[in-house]
Formats: sequence, C-alpha cells, structure tokens
Amino acid sequence: MAAEWTDLMPGAEAVGYGAGRKWLFSPVPLGLGRGEVEQLRRLGHPLRMFQQASGRIYRRSVNGTLPGWIAEVLDAGKPAWMVEVQRAEELRAVYPRVIRPDLLWTEEGFRLTELDAVPGGMGVTGWLSERYAGLGYEVLGGGSGMAEGFRSLLPEGGQILISEEADEYRIEMEWLVSALNDAGGGPWWVGSAEEYDGGEESLYRFFELFDWEAIPGSKALSRRTDLTPPFKPHLEEKLWLALLWLPVLGEVWEGELRGNHLRRLRELVPYGWLVDPSPLPPHAALPRLEVNSWEQVGGFSQKRRRLVLKVSGFSEMAWGSRGVVIGHDVSKEEWAQALDRACAEFESQPWILQEFEEAKVVEHPYYDPETGEVETMRGRVRLCPYYFVDEEGRTPLCGCLAAIAPADKKKIHGMRDAILVPCVPAEG
Repeated sequence: MAAEWTDLMPGAEAVGYGAGRKWLFSPVPLGLGRGEVEQLRRLGHPLRMFQQASGRIYRRSVNGTLPGWIAEVLDAGKPAWMVEVQRAEELRAVYPRVIRPDLLWTEEGFRLTELDAVPGGMGVTGWLSERYAGLGYEVLGGGSGMAEGFRSLLPEGGQILISEEADEYRIEMEWLVSALNDAGGGPWWVGSAEEYDGGEESLYRFFELFDWEAIPGSKALSRRTDLTPPFKPHLEEKLWLALLWLPVLGEVWEGELRGNHLRRLRELVPYGWLVDPSPLPPHAALPRLEVNSWEQVGGFSQKRRRLVLKVSGFSEMAWGSRGVVIGHDVSKEEWAQALDRACAEFESQPWILQEFEEAKVVEHPYYDPETGEVETMRGRVRLCPYYFVDEEGRTPLCGCLAAIAPADKKKIHGMRDAILVPCVPAEG
C-alpha cells in the first residue's frame, strides 16, 4: 500500500514545503509496536499531571511552604510584571492546553527531551496525517485528528496570534484553520500578534514570551484567563526536567504526583542537573557526576562527556536546538566554555545538563528528491505526539509526527535531510 511520489507531493506547499522548509517524503508512515502505541495514547494524562504539579510547586515556593529558591530560579530573567501575572490568583488553575513532548526512540524505549507548550508542526502533522489516512493508513489520531483537537481549544472559533519571530509557522497554521473552517463552525483565522488591539474572540497564543516587547498588546493579553497557552513562563522552562531529579525535592514530587505517574516520568526523562555555580562543600559531590564542581565537569574526557547542556527557556536560544550543546560532539575547550557560560548566566538565564540518550538506528524508505526513486535511510527517530486538553480535561492523542534524521546527526529535528511521516500501528 506504499504511496507514490506523485500522491504525496501535491499540496505540500500549503504547509510551508519549499521556500527554505523542505523535508524528505516516504512511501510509508513509521510503524510502531502495539506497546509503543499504547504508551503514546496514555502519555497525555501524566504529562498534564506533571505540568499541574509543577505549577503547584512553584506556587508553594512563592507562598513560603517550599524553599524560595525554586521560584527564584524559575523567575530568573523575566520582567517583574510577567512574574506578577503568572502569580495572579485568577490564573492559578489555567494551564497550556496543547501538550507536545519531544521523544527520542531508543533501544530501551522513549526518552523525553523537551515538553513544548507552544509547539510548531501542528499544521504539518495535520496535513501529513490527512494525506496518509487518505491512502488507507491507520494514522495515530486519525486523518482529521489534529484539526479536531485544535477545535476543542476554540470550539466556537477564534484567532491564532502569530508573531513575526514565529512567522515561519504561519503558513501551516493557515492550513489548519482552513481545515477547521472547511469542516464547519467557527470561523477561525490567523492574525498578527504585533497588530492585535483587543476583542472578545477566543485566542490561541503562537508566540514565545521572551518576545513580549515586540508585541504591544502583551500586557493586556497576559491577564486573559481564556488565552491558551497562558502567560506562565515558568511552565515553559526546561528546568522542570532537572528539578524532577533533584534529591532535595524527592519527597515533594512524591507528594504532588501519583506514584505511577512519577515512575513513568522518571522512566521517560533523562537524569538531569540544574547548572548552579554555587560552591559545594569539600566533602560533597554532584550526584552521578561524582565531582565537586562544574569546572571539573568542564574537564571531562570525551568518553565522560555523554551529556547535553541546554538553555532552559525565555530566550531565542531555547527552541529549535539552538541552545543545545552535546558534550561528546564538541572539543574539550568548547565544552568547558559552554559550561562557563551556563554558570555565568545562572541568575539571568539558567541552563540544565542532562545525560545524553542515544536514539536507536532504524531503516526507512524515502523518495530521492532529485530522481523520485525510493532509497533507504539509516536514521534516528524523534517522535512528537500532540495532545489537546479538551473542556472536560481529557488529553486525547490527536496526531504523532516522526522526524527520521540521518544516523550521523546528534541533534534530531525536522531538518532538510530528515524524513517526516505520521505514525501508525505496525502490522503483525
């Protein structure tokens, strides 16, 4: 049932294919085992619980029932007015309603490397899902799953506010609202975040909060309880992936999350550290690293540098792999310099360190863009499942995009030489 090259290409420009955004097409989607499919279908709820537990921990820190340093590090670098907004009582129960983890597919299972509250790729995933479902494949989430998931956020219609900084995603979001309007209801439309001047319609925020100064209406938008995702920058920090492992917060997490949810999260999230330059006592050591300082980590051999350094958030460097340094992929000097920078920026732009997880190698067919002939890539896979939180709080899986990058790439994303396909249950 493999798709023909000519069946897949037409219409791709509607979601941004070309003009600098290209990928490789495949005659078949990516097949996942029954157990893996079931894991993906169940993952939205524990991730939602993780976000809510993170929100409660932040508020407890603000209120003094947990140490104040937790909120201090999560608020680092944010303007005072935005910190005040995210602490507002009227936003207490408001959380992002699109949940998209980045999952590496390893030999041991899935590993979560990011939890994106303002994800791109919704239109591309929707278009690919529709295309392959139309060819008879049992696409996860269904052929119209992405559009129907987004409909649940703004059921009566509304506007998607996209900033100039996120403009490369405008065309795929225009495809998404077109699919919604074609199905009836609404209307839905895409607008400019910079030009927004108020209104009663429901809104979806498609801009990063670090870009707030370019958007004149930011402060007015920030107080809207119906805006999704809300102005809660602390929930958009990768810091939570390191705080999940902090020994001093072990009992806190156990009190905030059900045991099975906490176990699942720790199975998924690579072990991590907050890069805090505060000196340790001479008799203390960084857990698992077994050294006394970040300077010593900077001196690690290549073998010991199977580590990933990441900007936490609230920065143009915090998305698209721009603020990611893979230890064993750079020189010892570059690694030491990156750690020095992370330590120096602790009070204004925190970084985290995580253990490096190796995605397994798979073989997948693709069409050569020059000849249209089918070739085979040895690649590594990143999965991006999309969960939409409906008005009843349910978190259905509405689509799953696989990016299969050449096996020699350390950073896996929807790059020019990656295959992009939806996921399906494997046959047999």
